[in-house]
Amino acid sequence: MTRTHILGFPRIGAQRQLKFALEAYWRGGDAPALRDAASALRQRHWISQRDAGLDSVAAGDFAFYDHVLDHAVMLGALPKRFGFDAGNLTLAQYFELARGNADQPALEMTKWFDTNYHYLVPELDPDSRFDGGVSALVQEVEEAAALGHAVKPVLIGPVTFLWLSKSTAPGFDRLRLLPALVGAYQRVLQKLEKLGVEWVQVDEPALCTDLDSEWLDAFDFAYATLSHTPVKLLLATYFGSAAEYAPRIAALPVHGFHIDLIRAPGQRDTWLECMGPDAVLSAGIVDGRNVWRTDLRRALDVLGPMHERLGERLWIAPSCSLLHVPVSLDPEHHLAAELKPWLAFAAEKLGELSILSRALNDGETTVASELAAAGEALATRQRSARVLNELVRSRVAGATDALAERRSPFSARIAQQRELLQLPLLPTTTIGSFPQTGEIRRARAQYKRREIGAAAYLQRIRTEIADAVGRQEALGLDVLVHGEAERNDMVEYFAEHLWGYAVTAHGWVQSYGSRCVKPPIVYGDVYRPEAITVDTARYAQSLTSKPLKGMLTGPVTLLQWSFVRDDQPRAVTALQIALAVRDEVEDLEKAGIRVIQIDEPALREGLPLRRSEWPHYLAWATKAFRTAAAVAHDATQIHTHMCYAEFNDILPAIAALDADVITIETSRSNMALLDAFGAFDYPNEIGPGVYDIHSPRVPETSEMLGLLRRAAAVVPPERLWVNPDCGLKTRTYEQVEPALRAMVDAARQLRAELL
Repeated sequence: MTRTHILGFPRIGAQRQLKFALEAYWRGGDAPALRDAASALRQRHWISQRDAGLDSVAAGDFAFYDHVLDHAVMLGALPKRFGFDAGNLTLAQYFELARGNADQPALEMTKWFDTNYHYLVPELDPDSRFDGGVSALVQEVEEAAALGHAVKPVLIGPVTFLWLSKSTAPGFDRLRLLPALVGAYQRVLQKLEKLGVEWVQVDEPALCTDLDSEWLDAFDFAYATLSHTPVKLLLATYFGSAAEYAPRIAALPVHGFHIDLIRAPGQRDTWLECMGPDAVLSAGIVDGRNVWRTDLRRALDVLGPMHERLGERLWIAPSCSLLHVPVSLDPEHHLAAELKPWLAFAAEKLGELSILSRALNDGETTVASELAAAGEALATRQRSARVLNELVRSRVAGATDALAERRSPFSARIAQQRELLQLPLLPTTTIGSFPQTGEIRRARAQYKRREIGAAAYLQRIRTEIADAVGRQEALGLDVLVHGEAERNDMVEYFAEHLWGYAVTAHGWVQSYGSRCVKPPIVYGDVYRPEAITVDTARYAQSLTSKPLKGMLTGPVTLLQWSFVRDDQPRAVTALQIALAVRDEVEDLEKAGIRVIQIDEPALREGLPLRRSEWPHYLAWATKAFRTAAAVAHDATQIHTHMCYAEFNDILPAIAALDADVITIETSRSNMALLDAFGAFDYPNEIGPGVYDIHSPRVPETSEMLGLLRRAAAVVPPERLWVNPDCGLKTRTYEQVEPALRAMVDAARQLRAELL
C-alpha cells in the first residue's frame, strides 16, 4: 500500500493563534499559557493529518519562533556572546536569542533558501560544542504518541544545518565541526528510538544547491555514522532537483528518499534508476509552495509508473513542508465563487493526498467523483475570462528594452538631484513604514466592517500621517516618509488595487516569529486601473518642506511575495506588474514627489538555487525593476531597499538596477554585508542599516556611530545615507523614537567629524 505523509504543517494556526499567544507572552504573560496554546495547536494539526488518512503525523515541525533556532538549542550550539547554559535554557532566553536583549543583538536573520520565511542563522566557531541542550522534540513525540498517533519526527539534516550556519571566526571551515555535530544527532536519534519511533525524516535541502566535493563528502561521513542508529531515515530534498547527486546520495545507508516533483519533475526517472532494491521513494507530488489545486490526473500519470515499479515502497507527500501555505480555505467566504475552487491550502492538500492514495491503492473508480471535480475546476480556470486581459498582453508585447533605460547615467542624475534636494552629508531617512498603532488597526477594522464610512476612515489615516510627519520633523530626519498608515502590508495593499490579484481574508503564512503575512494570489493578467498612492503622498508632502519619499513595492517583490499563477512564465507576470508600477512612478512624479522608493527585498530570494539558472532570472528581474523605474526624470531620485538575504554574489545585478540610492540591512551582521559592496565598488549611493528593527532592543548612539564609522571607511561619505535596517511597522513609538533620535545624533556626530 502506498503511504501518505507530510514534511511539515503550518504552525501559526488558522486564526494565527500562535502569533497572539507569543505576543501576549512578550507583553508579560506567563509561560504555561503559551505552552498550552502551542500544545492545542499541535494537537489540532495532528488530528487534521489523521482525519485525512495520513499514515503518520509530523512532529518537530513546530517551533515557538524558528525551527533552525530550535535545532541550535537542541544541539547546544548557542552563541557564546549570550553566556547562556545550553542545558538549562529558559523560554525567556530562547526568545532573547531570537529578539536580542539589552546587551546583545539577536541572531542574524536571513531567508530559508528561496522562500519568504526567515530563519535565524546559527553562529559557530572552533570552540562550538554540541553537548545537547533543551529539546522540545522529545516532548512533542511523547505528546503525539500519547494521543495515539503514529509519529514521524522531522529534523534538519546535519549537513544542511552546517550549510545554513555561519562562522564567526574568520577563515574557519565549519565542516571541521561535522564529527561532533553528527555525534549529537546520533544521541537525538537514540532518544527517538527509545520512544518507539520507526521513521525519522531528515531534511537535506542543501542537496538542491550547488555543492563542492567537500560538502558532498560530508554526506558520506554523516550518514555512514548515522546508519548505526536503529531508526529508519528518510532523507528529504526539496525546492529543486537533486538528480545531479542522485547516484551518490542513493548509495547512502539510509532507508528512503524524498524528492520534489513539483519544482523538478524531470528528476523522477533518475532517482528510480539509482535507488536500491529496498529503499523507499517519497514523491513530492502536491505543491507545498503554492495554492493552486493539484491536477490530479497529471499527478496520477506521474505516480503510476512509480507505483508499478515500487509498490509499497512508494510514499506520496507534498513537495516540501506546508509551512509556506495558509492553513485552510474554509473561512475564505469573500473569495470570488469562480476562483475558490481553483485553490488548495494546507488542509485541502491533505485531502488531495488522500485522493491520490486511494486512486493508487484501490483504483481510480473509487475516487471518480473527486477526480471529475478536480478536472472541472482546472478546466474552468483555463477558460475563465477573468484570467486573460488582451490590453495587458498587447502592452507587454510592445515593451521594448528602451523602456528600461534612464535618460542619463547616474553621474549626471545625481548632480541634478543634489541641486534639487539640498541634503546634508550623510542624509538621514527611514525605510518607509512607521508603527501600526492600535488606533490604525481599529480604524481599519471598523472600515472593513462598515462601521465608519470612507470619509471618516480617510480622516483618521490622515491624522496618523500628520502625526508621523510631525514626529520626523521633530527628530530632525532629512528625508521623510508618510508612515504607510493606510497599508496593511507592503504587498497586499497594492494587490487590493490591481486587477489580476485576489486577496484572502485569513490566508496567513508565517514570515518569522509572530510576524505573519497574507500573500495575495495572482490569478490573471495584472493591470493598474487607477493611481494607488498619489493622493496620500501629495497630502503628506504638503505637511513639510522637506523632501518626502513616495513609497512603492517593486515588481519582483510583488511577484515573489504572492502566490503566483503557474500557467505562464514568471518573467511575463513580472513585466506585467512592472508596467503597473511604472504608471504609479510616473503619476507620483507628476504630483511633485521627487524621491520615490521602489522596494525590492525579494530580489535575492527569487534567485534560483542553481547558479546555471541565475542569468535568466537576473535578466528578467532586473528588466522588471528598470522598466518600473526608468520612466522617472533625471532629477527624480529613485531609491530601492533590500534586506535579510545574502547579496554578495549578485552585486553586479544589484548595480545593474541603476537605483540612485539603495538601502540594505547590515546591523545584525555588524556591517559585514557592506564590506562586499565596498569591495565591489558599488557605484551609486548606499544606506547601510544601523538599527535592527526586528528586535525591541533600542541601540545607543555610540553603537550606531561605531557602525557608521565602519561604513564611512568602506563607502565614500558623500555617497553614504543613514537609516534603519527595514520598516518600523512592527515596533512601537516608545521603541522607535529613541532609536531614531540616537540614529540622527550619530549621523550628526560623524558629519561633524568628517567636516
